[in-house]
Amino acid sequence: MNFVPARIGDAVTEIDTPALIVDLDAFERNMKKMAAFADLAGIRLRPHAKTHRCAAIALKQIQMGAVGQCCQKVGEAEALVQGGVRDIFVSNEVLDIRKLRRLAALAKSTTISLCFDALEQVDAASKAAQEFDVELGALVEIDLGMRRCGVVPGDAAAALAKYIEAAPGLKFLGLQAYQGKAQHVREYADREKAIEAAATAVRLSIDAIKREGLRCQVITGGGTGTYMFEGLSRLWTELQCGSYIFMDGEYSAIEGSDGEPYAEFEQSLFILTTVMSTAVSGRAIVDAGLKSYTLEKGLPAVHSHNDMRLVAASDEHGVIALDGGVVLPLGTTIKLAPSHCDPTVNLHDFYICVRNGRVEALWPISARGASS
Repeated sequence: MNFVPARIGDAVTEIDTPALIVDLDAFERNMKKMAAFADLAGIRLRPHAKTHRCAAIALKQIQMGAVGQCCQKVGEAEALVQGGVRDIFVSNEVLDIRKLRRLAALAKSTTISLCFDALEQVDAASKAAQEFDVELGALVEIDLGMRRCGVVPGDAAAALAKYIEAAPGLKFLGLQAYQGKAQHVREYADREKAIEAAATAVRLSIDAIKREGLRCQVITGGGTGTYMFEGLSRLWTELQCGSYIFMDGEYSAIEGSDGEPYAEFEQSLFILTTVMSTAVSGRAIVDAGLKSYTLEKGLPAVHSHNDMRLVAASDEHGVIALDGGVVLPLGTTIKLAPSHCDPTVNLHDFYICVRNGRVEALWPISARGASS
């Protein structure tokens, strides 16, 4: 951990920039909306911690009804367990026996499950579980169009499920059924069609697994862009949305059911930055650059201003182009909305949580850099 850029009670104008800030009112409305949807739909909510990497946020989600957390990395799981989370699904494949031993050690005090798409992974996880005398939950990942991890839906999923069921120390739970490519498809109807196709593949796999005498207790998946489809499907049993608490430019670019920009959730995560140079007319330089946000999904947007745009970034500088006549005095603070919240979060040590113009809380990003 490095320098903390604010103290509780500070005015927003006193925050040392660049800083990662959370608008608590918007953040809490986002959490409540997803929790209320899950409750009404009768589906479990297991938010994805790869978005926030923060035990404090995980516990808030659990207090609001979430059954636990998803994560992608063993290091994330360790940080969450250390922070008090007691039910974690690693929605990823793990092969390295050292990592699996770390997960097995966590399973002494925490419910731990993970994904599989190969026999070798099963053998290694079974070995680790037996060494630590624990049981690990096991889900077969099926490829729903991501072309990343996952077996072909149907018979291949059933064969792997049967192999898992016979492996000491593992308990077959069901399917990891996440259609990640659908999350950012622009048209609402096209996202719906993608999840309908995914549902067909899920049913094919459930039926094949049933023929092997096994039952899928858990069908987990869904994301911020498609949660309404999986949530109301009566097929998925668990949602693993992550970005809904913060939102970002990538999600803002898709459409809602009304054809308008996606407005299911509010932007609550920002990079607070300060104008440090105005040497050239029509241009302002701010102190947040590539070490404060990522660009793989595009440049961040200047929040609540239509007359200025972030047009370039280098390591420690951002370049803002100003419309004619617009002036940003030196020392002005502005908010940038990240284009991709997950990797942006991983560049910071703390969330500076603000409400009514003042810092209300400081949350450590406890799993920052925990990517092993």
